[in-house]
Amino acid sequence: MKAFSGHPLEPLSADEIRQAAAACRAYADQNGIGSLRFNVISLQEPPKKQLVGYLKAAAAAAGEGAAAAAPPVPLPRRAFVILQLPGLCGVVEAEVDLQAGVSEPSAEAVLSWTTVAGVCALASPDDCLEAEALCKADPQVQQLLKDRYGITDMDSLCCDPWSIHASPVDERAIQCFLYVKTCPEDNAYAHPLDMTPVVGLDSGRVLRIDLPYKCGPGGGPIEWNKENSNYHTALQSCVRTDMKPLNITQPQGPSFSVQGNHISWHNWSFILGFNYREGIVLHDVRYKYGGVTRPVMHRVSLVEMAVPYADPREPYVRKCAFDVGDYGLGYCTFPLTLGCDCLGHIHYFDATLANSKGEPVTISKAICMHEEDTGLLYKHVDYRTGHAESRRGRRLVISHVSTVVNYEYAFYWYLYMDGALGLDIKLTGELSTNMLSPGENPAAPDYGTLVGPGVNAQHHQHMFCARLDPAVGDEDGGRGVVVKELDVETLPWNGLSNPYGNGFRTVETALTSVHGAQRCIAPERGRVWKFVNPELLNPVSKQPVAYKLVPAAHPPLAALPGSLIGRKGHFATKQLWVTPHHDKQNWPAGDYVFGAKDCTGLAVWTKEDAPLLGSDPVVWYSFGVTHVVRPEDFPIMPVEVCGFTLKPAGFFPRNPCLDLPYDKNAASVDNHTNGHANGNGNGNGHANGNGSGSCCSGGA
Repeated sequence: MKAFSGHPLEPLSADEIRQAAAACRAYADQNGIGSLRFNVISLQEPPKKQLVGYLKAAAAAAGEGAAAAAPPVPLPRRAFVILQLPGLCGVVEAEVDLQAGVSEPSAEAVLSWTTVAGVCALASPDDCLEAEALCKADPQVQQLLKDRYGITDMDSLCCDPWSIHASPVDERAIQCFLYVKTCPEDNAYAHPLDMTPVVGLDSGRVLRIDLPYKCGPGGGPIEWNKENSNYHTALQSCVRTDMKPLNITQPQGPSFSVQGNHISWHNWSFILGFNYREGIVLHDVRYKYGGVTRPVMHRVSLVEMAVPYADPREPYVRKCAFDVGDYGLGYCTFPLTLGCDCLGHIHYFDATLANSKGEPVTISKAICMHEEDTGLLYKHVDYRTGHAESRRGRRLVISHVSTVVNYEYAFYWYLYMDGALGLDIKLTGELSTNMLSPGENPAAPDYGTLVGPGVNAQHHQHMFCARLDPAVGDEDGGRGVVVKELDVETLPWNGLSNPYGNGFRTVETALTSVHGAQRCIAPERGRVWKFVNPELLNPVSKQPVAYKLVPAAHPPLAALPGSLIGRKGHFATKQLWVTPHHDKQNWPAGDYVFGAKDCTGLAVWTKEDAPLLGSDPVVWYSFGVTHVVRPEDFPIMPVEVCGFTLKPAGFFPRNPCLDLPYDKNAASVDNHTNGHANGNGNGNGHANGNGSGSCCSGGA
């Protein structure tokens, strides 16, 4: 195996995954441990203190500062492994040293082998496929399908594998919501069945079958909806022919450059990471201005989401997936398609993960990177001279799409030319449907919306949590960053200071302790949160440089305080949390979410009111949407978008985009008539003032 020469944050290669698995097997053989099932093999990121030193040395070697320095000393390359052992109620966590040049599996490469009792590993792709196979093969399931619904063709059966919220069994298990396809291309969610088997993943059998509201075994056939509702191209009888091509071309190629996982675009640079749980991670995000490159964010990613459903009745009360911790966004990533998912000049990145046998599995075209036009960036017309200056904006888009059973989550990380950074999540895919329950109003179900005859789609929420590790110009990784809350305050009537009642001002409050930093959005106050570096002053404003988190208005968690959802989804009870950095605190709902009944993340970390000043603060931002289902969301859901933006707030002395060149797009076509534009003879005079200027700088 060749010596690793890449960046220490690059994901594991296929060879490294094989090496880590082989080392674990050698350790197990040496210690008399039985067969291993691999749940995770992923990069063990270096401790932040080590990593910050490496990044500073790398920046110096690249020529930042007075002169280029020697290349940084390589950091240890290690793998983090989660293993499942037969009969173990829990998991084993192993750390493996990936030494270069190792030709034979070595037990000595296993640096640690730690049993974590009483937890459940997440549901890997192999777990989900096996759960469906076990469900279909179960004789009782087959008999009930025949007796209750007249269904005997197991190939037509679809078993959606869901993690179990408030599990009724002690074993690590998956609940299967059942649907039927009338043909291979059919939309199964139009045909839900009223029957929920629970599959034990350890025992490999169906543990129980919930028959919620209908008859019991042998009680006669149950009518299920046989009316199709399809979106598959092959089943569309009428396809429009009035759509004309809309092409995106870049004749000279894109403006970004890629060296391994290091990406540069305009004034931005960052390291692209990807793992089984978070999917995309952006490391060491920097912006260059005035010849100086400064760090903006040390690390940003999406670290959890909860999807609680509204129906309080069995078995649907158990519908609340924590998709990051239960399944893993990286594990649920599928290849993207050029010209459909991604338009323009695309750079794809493959992703290599591990299966349950410890073998590498490569997802081709897992990540898409491209540029997009964002419309007008800035414009002003000097109406006295008629001279106009305008520039169009662009953004760099880094995206991947995770299919988590029925839903698609499309994650778009954006870098903007003006120094802004943001995330949009586009929710699409399929509604999780069920049959109407006895007593429900067939025209208006209590907790959902009818999307077909007797087919109910339950209302639900999508609550996300992003982990933001701000640097804001601090080369030590953000240790000196201060988080502040900024509100707009209306001044009271005052005959001297506010005689006309129009006065308002901004009020900044430093969030100096963990308890004081538990905050909610307040759109009526124009509330934002600032990440401030008090050691660097803006030369114009004389205030510390900062970035601000601009939240979007979104709903709070609907579940009651003290409920299981409220406890386990503790991160969603506030929109902002701030904690001192800790290398082991990465997952706000806990390291092991699958089957858990309480939050072992933020709820534990924030019990003590620790001070934040000088603590290298980490910001946890929770946001989301409440999905009150519409008929238009079926048979496939148009995207619903939510997200947030980070914007420079005194990080630059002025607009950082004034160096953009004038660029008039030669491919644009003017289709409106001159007669209409200038029919009254005043068109040009109105557009250009005295007629002496052009509509754009640099050309007519």
